[in-house]
Amino acid sequence: MGYLHQGHLALMEEAKEENDVVIVSIFVNPTQFGPNEDYDNYPRDIKRDAKLAESIGVDAIFHPEVNEIYNNQHATNVEITGITDKLCDATRPAHFAGVCTIVSKLFNIINPDQAYFGQKDAQQVLVIKKMVADLNFNIEIKTVAIIRAEDGLAVSSRNQYLNSEERKAATILFESLEFAKKIIKKDKKTSTIKQKIINFIEQEPLARIDYVELVDQKNLEELNTIKGSILIALAVYIGSTRLIDNLMMEV
Repeated sequence: MGYLHQGHLALMEEAKEENDVVIVSIFVNPTQFGPNEDYDNYPRDIKRDAKLAESIGVDAIFHPEVNEIYNNQHATNVEITGITDKLCDATRPAHFAGVCTIVSKLFNIINPDQAYFGQKDAQQVLVIKKMVADLNFNIEIKTVAIIRAEDGLAVSSRNQYLNSEERKAATILFESLEFAKKIIKKDKKTSTIKQKIINFIEQEPLARIDYVELVDQKNLEELNTIKGSILIALAVYIGSTRLIDNLMMEV
């Protein structure tokens, strides 16, 4: 959605290494924002973004206006059931319907061979892969690892909302994931581990938890016991800014 950071640039770099032509779409999609969310205030700076994309060697930027994507007669949406009714969508209803609708539109307009998404949005990656499989898009979805600042905070366009005190407090997300790694070695009961992570995060006065979940990587189903391929997913408000992070593990 623009206001590019190092995480976006990592997607471009990998795409550049693996393809002859790289196109970046930049579009702040109104249909994936809920009421009272930050659509109007979401950071936008296309001139800055264009310079950063050019520095990577991107061939083109697709930057449409909202009325070009959603005209007055728009009446079609793409929805996925199952993996979208938990984690982020549990507290942001219709979020992934907005995501799937815009991504399917972008895929149909640009018709890429490969599309690159960041692992920070772990649920989004699974949702997009499901959509591509179910709707027979002839596109390979590639996932790029989370890019972090030196103190561990996952890079995000929303990080710029944080003041200095909040920015320091935001490291609690990464710290809680590192804490989870340690306790999982000693305890395999999901409910116990989840509560310990919650307690750890709540030590930070500026943090307000949206969710902490330990789920199966493949389908996001809840686990009673930590075993196999797991995903620890977090959404935490620091002040008024909602941040997400996650950790994938083999246990």
